[in-house]
Amino acid sequence: MIEVVKRDGSRASLDIEKLHKVVFYACEDINGVSPSEVEIHSQVQFFDGIKTSDVQETLIKSAADLISEEHPNYQWVAGRLINYHLRKMVYGQFDPWHLKILVEKNVEKGFYDSQILESYSKAEFNKLNSYIKHQRDDTLTYAAMEQFRGKYLVQNRVTKQIYETPQMAYMLIAMTLFQSYPKDVRLKWVKDYYDAVSTFDISLPTPVMAGVRTPQRQFSSCVLVETGDSLDSINSTTSSIVKYVSQKAGIGIGAGSIRALGSPIRSGDAYHTGVIPFYKMFQSATRSCSQGGVRNGAATLYYPIWHLEVEDLLVLKNNKGTEDNRVRHMDYGVQFNKLMYERLLSGGDITLFSPSDVPGLYEAFFNDQEEFKYLYEKAEVHPNIRKKTIPAIDLFSQFMEERKNTGRIYLMNVDHANTHSSFIEKIAPVHQSNLCCEIDLPTKPLNDFNDEEGEIALCTLSAINWGKINKPSDFQKPCELAVRGLDALLDYQDYPVKAARHATMKRRPLGVGIINLAYWLAKNNTSYEEPNLELLDEYAEAWSFYLIKASANLAKEQNAPSGFTETKYSQGLMPIDTRKKEVDELVPHVERQNWNGLRKDIMEWGIKNSTLMALMPSETSAQIANATNGIEPPRSFVSIKQSKDGVLKQVVPGIHKLRSKYNLLWDHKSPEGYLKICAVLQKYIDQGISVNTSYNPTFFEDEKIPLSTMIQDLLMFYKYGGKQLYYFNTFDGQGEIDLNKLNEDNQLEDIIEGEEACESCVL
Repeated sequence: MIEVVKRDGSRASLDIEKLHKVVFYACEDINGVSPSEVEIHSQVQFFDGIKTSDVQETLIKSAADLISEEHPNYQWVAGRLINYHLRKMVYGQFDPWHLKILVEKNVEKGFYDSQILESYSKAEFNKLNSYIKHQRDDTLTYAAMEQFRGKYLVQNRVTKQIYETPQMAYMLIAMTLFQSYPKDVRLKWVKDYYDAVSTFDISLPTPVMAGVRTPQRQFSSCVLVETGDSLDSINSTTSSIVKYVSQKAGIGIGAGSIRALGSPIRSGDAYHTGVIPFYKMFQSATRSCSQGGVRNGAATLYYPIWHLEVEDLLVLKNNKGTEDNRVRHMDYGVQFNKLMYERLLSGGDITLFSPSDVPGLYEAFFNDQEEFKYLYEKAEVHPNIRKKTIPAIDLFSQFMEERKNTGRIYLMNVDHANTHSSFIEKIAPVHQSNLCCEIDLPTKPLNDFNDEEGEIALCTLSAINWGKINKPSDFQKPCELAVRGLDALLDYQDYPVKAARHATMKRRPLGVGIINLAYWLAKNNTSYEEPNLELLDEYAEAWSFYLIKASANLAKEQNAPSGFTETKYSQGLMPIDTRKKEVDELVPHVERQNWNGLRKDIMEWGIKNSTLMALMPSETSAQIANATNGIEPPRSFVSIKQSKDGVLKQVVPGIHKLRSKYNLLWDHKSPEGYLKICAVLQKYIDQGISVNTSYNPTFFEDEKIPLSTMIQDLLMFYKYGGKQLYYFNTFDGQGEIDLNKLNEDNQLEDIIEGEEACESCVL
């Protein structure tokens, strides 16, 4: 007879009948699953002296192991088993406590913000407690529940004790965000927001899911810090990076203005050591603090393709060379504009300069393309300006080779990031993007850490689940809730750096994205390789329209921020008005929504948020919503997700009905269809998109991706108005990863760190 060890240390016989009840609860009303299969698979792993908690974990693993393309519904069985385990851990019983009791206990422990208790009355707690739908926890999949207990639920990460369950977390997030709303309407907003996030109409990023309701008050996912060309500014940038990495944010660093190696300093008293030592300094700052004790911080650093040191900068991330001439633990965004592409197409040269040697050139690169061309060409023929000339094809080729070989050399088209932006580039130019290449916001260098004249840009994220949308008008309610929830967050959170508060209050930027696009395409009988761009255009228009309308309604209620006058919205210009007109070649421009009425409202009342749209990567929240990642095609019907919390299986939604409709990533012969989808979406977006390029070498001669093909795709991306390119993915033909082999070789941690570097804007 097998005995189990209880939580209090006492021993008792394994209660087979109780085990039956738990497994039958987990399988109830789920088609295609068998309680006996779960039990048989688990019982071989029981042993005398096993802990009761390990019995639960064994059942969970047993059900999870049964998840497959043929039997996808075991993902809900495993999810329910985790839910049962969580309930017993948190409440000591299956039935949850009253909401107010949970809050009181967790405030006392220091896990919840005491302001929640102060803001809501006993009567309001009672009403909200009766509104919570705890049964929704039974609809969460295995991957979702694992992400909840690994990342999102309030817990002691040393002892692994968890202090809440998912529905409690969702309700408390809603209560926290809307606590400042007028008392006569706030419960309505709390209930509506709770419903939207707990049924996955809206997805939330890690900082919000894990942090809102706790004493921690920094929830912006993305931080953009720009350094000037001075030691004071560089030191201030370093301090700001440390501060925000410690608060779990992903960092974008604008470092293109730092002068090149050999430039004179102190009137020629010394010469400059170049940018690489300072890049190493930023790398150390990024990795100095862990994000939530889970992983090191992550950053992407941006610089222009015409920087005098670019040949050395392009290879900073590769594995050749010594540590002295490599800065491998950051990613890099290389910045281009129209003139650089013109030089490529004409077979011309690109001339490299130190930004310090050509006054005004760096600033014009972002805010005035004609002025940039004038200054650039003037400097090219100036006999006394230090320079180096390289054939454009050679420089583009080197960029593409490094992008292909590392996967993590990104691209930013700075002209599109400014001309197709919500900001007036002459007044508030965009100089850089963020860690994941979807945020485009103005920044200004700090002269010291407390400099309020500088700008550190923050962006707070969420996403709309397109899989839940059946007609364009369905976007209205989730878009309004997403905007209101995030905007309220800006006032609730703290700002550890003054320049960040100043910029956020001035501009109130938000970034609402998309999850589950692959499922939306499949259920609408279209694909990535041959997309129905007209249908996509219709839905993207509605999504964009309702987000902008929600912000305009907020401005009518609460007034526009001071930075409104620095936006194109203040001129009556919508994202569709500044689009790259070449997109009309893909799908004719049609205005189905009442854009003229919206323009009129904004001209009268303003808009509450300077930006509203950004398509970020989506990993964790997609798992929670049982959705496909962001706008990305799935790589397989059952995805194996690695994280430091373990290995998870996720099945694409609707696999039984839609299997033949899904267009898997490695079946794509080229990224052309995907890039055209991104072009149509970008038309309606005031910020950017984390656009990946993916290639399967098996579709090419000798299984080698031609450089000409990659550059052609780059030119197409530019033609249709693309702003940023994120990962470069290449199919290696290895199929599923052998996890046992990786663990034997101590490779798993490296792969995890390489693939999942950030917990911020990766929703």
